[in-house]
Amino acid sequence: MQLRLVVQYDGTAFEGWQLQPSGPTIQGELERALGVALREPVRVRGAGRTDAGVHASGQVAAVRVASLPPDLGRLRTSVNALLPDAIVVTAIEPADDAFDPRRHARRRCYEYRIWTAPAPSPFWRRYAWHLWGPLDVDAMTAAAVVVAGEHDFRAFCASDAEPVRSTVRHVYESRFEARDELLVYRIEANAFLKHMVRNLMGTLVEIGRGQRPVDSMAALLAGGARSDAGATAPPHGLLLKIVRY
Repeated sequence: MQLRLVVQYDGTAFEGWQLQPSGPTIQGELERALGVALREPVRVRGAGRTDAGVHASGQVAAVRVASLPPDLGRLRTSVNALLPDAIVVTAIEPADDAFDPRRHARRRCYEYRIWTAPAPSPFWRRYAWHLWGPLDVDAMTAAAVVVAGEHDFRAFCASDAEPVRSTVRHVYESRFEARDELLVYRIEANAFLKHMVRNLMGTLVEIGRGQRPVDSMAALLAGGARSDAGATAPPHGLLLKIVRY
């Protein structure tokens, strides 16, 4: 028997999703709270292994249980009472025994947020990269359009990533949206490489600052190396928005 969870979290104080010996993780806190509420040891599996400092509003997880709890609403309330304030389970429902939140995901959508005001915001300090100075948003938008489609994203994969069968990914959406003083980059793809969104964002910012031309994005997607792309954007601007099945 499996349960499917939808989880939101502020990743500021955590070492990412996956269990780590160096500090608290989202997975570890969920396993602790669920274990107490269900009165049995559990292992939680997530749709995406977000890095330290990265946030989520639509992370999906699954957990195997000995039997289906009679009241899932009450279970959700109990689990949330046991979790730190930075983590909230918004939904719990029965899932097919074969459900795998990672393998069965068809698309994942991320947002990266940039705070463009002269002064930092106390409300967005944890959730947006504060960049003050001229940014050519039209140039960034033109480069973001090139990202859509099927490409080899090896230039945007972390150099310390575990080997993967292919670095080709299909991006369904890649665009910027201005929301007052927030500049939001939204990207949706069938899958992502380690640090892919943050490396894309760092490169797009360099384009916006005039440090590299717009057409450099096409060159990077045509076979560039990681050393050819921009710096890795900080984690706190990144949000796992939704996972689609």
